Amino acid sequence: MLGIAVPTIRNWEERYGTIVPERSPGGHRLYSRDQMQQLRFIAAEVARGLSPADAHRLLAEQGEGGQDLTEERGAQARLLVLLAEPDRVAAELAQFFLRAEGYEVHVALAVGDAEEQWLERRPQLAIVELMISGGTGAELCRRLKQDDAGPVLAISVLQARDEALAAGADAFLQKPLDPLELVSTVKDLLGASALVARRGQVSA
Repeated sequence: MLGIAVPTIRNWEERYGTIVPERSPGGHRLYSRDQMQQLRFIAAEVARGLSPADAHRLLAEQGEGGQDLTEERGAQARLLVLLAEPDRVAAELAQFFLRAEGYEVHVALAVGDAEEQWLERRPQLAIVELMISGGTGAELCRRLKQDDAGPVLAISVLQARDEALAAGADAFLQKPLDPLELVSTVKDLLGASALVARRGQVSA
């Protein structure tokens, strides 16, 4: 998910002790959402030329100052994704992985809520479960595209690719969603970066 080799993460944990995950009963490392953002921050700083030691030191300093690590330095804003998903558990899981990639995600559990959020927030991408509100997701896709929406990604447990594309969706994924495929598809539709140049502006 983060593009960081597992041995590298383990080495950082053992050497610096800044990001220490919990362990499952089987001994697997369990990282929280905040810790994933911290790892992303470290990787970005190392890519900019800092040593891992300096990157961890900077992380500790910014953590003490209460700075939000979900935005890069320079107060860049995150792209907004509207997730129209009636299943709370599925919504939370998709939201987790997208937020870990830097996207801001708002969840709507019903079509009415999704349309209200669309008009109010104008997200850059909508993910629509076709079975939302009694199976009216395809109609929601049509209305969003008619309203000159951005990209729309349709999802469903059903094999409904043709229906989704006919309704105007730009892409379709069948459930259960693979997190890497979900993130990759969103990146393809929006561009690799989850950030825009300045708060309140969206790159064309």
